[in-house]
Amino acid sequence: MTDKALHTTTTEPCQKACCNPETAEAKDDCDGDGCQDDGCKAEKDDCDGDGCQDDGCKAEKDDCDDDCCQTKDSDQVQQTTTAGLSDGIHKEYAVGGMDCGSCAMTIQKGVQRLPGIQQAKVNFSTGKLSVVVDDFQDFDQIPKTVKKLGYQVLDSIPENSQLDTFKVTGMDCGSCAMTIEKHLAQLPEVQSVAVNFASGTMQIQHNNSVATIQQELKKIGYSGVPESSEAVVSETESKPKLPENATIWLSGIALVLGYLVSFAGSDLFANILFAIGMVSSGLKPARSAWYAIKSKSLDMNVLMVAAAIGAGAIGQWKEGALVVFLFAIGNLLQVKAVAKTRQSIKGLMDLTPNTALVKSGTNFIEKNVTEVVLDDILQVKAGERVPLDGVVIKGTSSIDQAPITGESIPVTKQVDDQVFAGTINQEGTLEIRITHLTEDSTIARIITMVEDAQDKKAPSEAFIDRFAKVYTPIVFTLALLLMVVPPLFFSADFGAWFYRGLELLVIACPCALIISTPVSIVSAIGNAAKNGVLIKGGSVLEKAGTLTAVAFDKTGTITEGTPKVAAIQSYQGTDTDTLQILAALESQTTHPIGRAIVTAANAQNLTLPEVVDFKNSPGKGITAKIDAIPYFAGSVALFDKGVVTNAQQQQIKALQNSGHTIVLLGTAVEILGLVAVADGIRETSKTAIQALQATGIQQTVMLTGDNQGAAEKIAAQAGVTAVKANLLPDEKVHAIAELQQDGAKVAMVGDGINDAPALALADVGIAMGGAGTDTAIETADVVLMADNLEKLPFTINLSQRAMRIIKQNVIFALIIKFLALALIFPGWLTLWMAVLSDSGAAVLVTLNALRLLRKRA
Repeated sequence: MTDKALHTTTTEPCQKACCNPETAEAKDDCDGDGCQDDGCKAEKDDCDGDGCQDDGCKAEKDDCDDDCCQTKDSDQVQQTTTAGLSDGIHKEYAVGGMDCGSCAMTIQKGVQRLPGIQQAKVNFSTGKLSVVVDDFQDFDQIPKTVKKLGYQVLDSIPENSQLDTFKVTGMDCGSCAMTIEKHLAQLPEVQSVAVNFASGTMQIQHNNSVATIQQELKKIGYSGVPESSEAVVSETESKPKLPENATIWLSGIALVLGYLVSFAGSDLFANILFAIGMVSSGLKPARSAWYAIKSKSLDMNVLMVAAAIGAGAIGQWKEGALVVFLFAIGNLLQVKAVAKTRQSIKGLMDLTPNTALVKSGTNFIEKNVTEVVLDDILQVKAGERVPLDGVVIKGTSSIDQAPITGESIPVTKQVDDQVFAGTINQEGTLEIRITHLTEDSTIARIITMVEDAQDKKAPSEAFIDRFAKVYTPIVFTLALLLMVVPPLFFSADFGAWFYRGLELLVIACPCALIISTPVSIVSAIGNAAKNGVLIKGGSVLEKAGTLTAVAFDKTGTITEGTPKVAAIQSYQGTDTDTLQILAALESQTTHPIGRAIVTAANAQNLTLPEVVDFKNSPGKGITAKIDAIPYFAGSVALFDKGVVTNAQQQQIKALQNSGHTIVLLGTAVEILGLVAVADGIRETSKTAIQALQATGIQQTVMLTGDNQGAAEKIAAQAGVTAVKANLLPDEKVHAIAELQQDGAKVAMVGDGINDAPALALADVGIAMGGAGTDTAIETADVVLMADNLEKLPFTINLSQRAMRIIKQNVIFALIIKFLALALIFPGWLTLWMAVLSDSGAAVLVTLNALRLLRKRA
């Protein structure tokens, strides 16, 4: 690779699919061509003319040039790609305040624009910014730029720093997360901390012990356990129910007795009972409030405790006790409701058995799944769950894959078929060779990715968080002014206006507003996972709900992806000769059509000759030598003008019009024969596309490299509204770009590998068949675990419903707030009504979000 290829920025659409952005470290803007301008890492891509190898080349900083990697030496590529950076100065910074992957990209692009910066990379998961600088004098500009973008930065990260994820319990409102963040951020050993209330998790970069972090959490009224620890338990299991409920019961009894005594005319004893009620339910929020104040945070605990103390100060003990009691009840209900959303994928964790029958000699003995090693042979009897991912080596049975793929119909499994942990063997006994251990199984990866997705904030959630940070201090200040200004300057009654100020304090915390979005997103993502769909974050969920067009790859997406040889025509020699040579050439590829030809040759027990000097021409075909003779196999475009005769072209056209894909075999001067291959439509494709149109999708487009005749036939059967055929990889990217230029919000559906550039450019990239492909789970924004389109309408419908519920929650929370504010000034609002307007509204929006858990495919 030349230095020019290293540093030139593409200004025109890429003409070669030179990289797979989904496997790149960062998704940089590639001028709409689906490839990065710099920082690209492309793995195992097609390398014949498009710049990246078939056999493991990793090309960095390729600029879509044909020479971006060497054909046979990936080590040389990596050495070349790092050339020019070795002389630079490497620096690393810890960055705090990032709440989603797009934040990392914002910082990366901002720093990259600084003069003298060769390279800037931000890793969201570790919270690190790495830069390579050249002739850069003012290093202070880097942290200044990061701070201008709204994030915190440290000059360096201690060598012994570690990133841990904690499960945090005890949070009862969204502002609790902010209190924890601010408290821990004050510790000098903590470089960054981010708490997600909806998922109950905390990511923290620190260089002190885990025990110290746990002590600090306990000090401010919370508890936390590292996710890697076996001690992680659910929210409801970890909270001591009896003591908490006992304090609420004591508060409630004291409140009732206080009312009864007050009716008897004994105000002193009534106030004592009210005070007991306040203290019993108010100790925990008072403790949390104290640490919130120390952390300079105005959370709900601070505001509620201030209101309760203020009520007591003006003799309103009954109001103060009722405020604290209702606050405790509201928090209890909210914690239970939120815990339900957090456990929306807990059922997946319980699917896999703890033991397995492992082959030992000629017998099978029971072992814990943690003791199983790769290539062990397991026995799974009818009615049992598969304990680990593996491949069937003996037996045939039907497997219920619904927990993984969401498929309602069991799938027949036989020798050499994959099976997944957590699925149910319904009929015969199977023997399975283990391919993945517990921590690497498909279901384990699903759980990890869903939990990661739940931690990623949606744009609407981030906006509400920013709004809340401004709203709360403003209303708090207004509350103080309301208490002081009217009595001092207008001779108003101090008690009345002080009471109104207390009401405004209670309203000042936008708990219902803060929680309205994340609980909806967590519920939707969790429900999708249980139905065999992985949605990678709130921003993806939001985008999926706004889609107006869906583009599909044809082969393996709309069609079965297992084409079969339908006809053979020989112009020289026999049909067997044509099939034998073609199969030898196609045996070097992984394309479905090539596999179909090889399968047909194997069925006739043909011996394939040795192939040398193999070369692939993307979108056209392949060339290679057999017995020193150069052969060509592919479409008409692969051959020079005049090689394909008019009669042959007419025959080819007739076959294409009847829905066949044609593979020609020839030399540089003549066509030797052809094979016609046909691929049938999936049974679920037509119904899925019809259901998509019912969700409001206006355009469905099929994009394929296949010929126009075969494409139109499949498109008519599937019911898509448009078809674009004979497309090269980069032309699929242009097709997506054209839809976007027309104002459409576009999803691209493919297998997650071959269509990577188009998937990357689309507003939402959707990979299909993730259960069978490790790469597909890591690719795209949405993964349909089943190998069909059945779950696509459900996914879009769930996203649309989630967006409606988010809007309902936000509007409801705002209306309640503004209504409460309006009732303060005429004196119609009471403190207990103010509490209900906050805690009650928070419970209601959470319950509304829980409706997303009941959405079924």
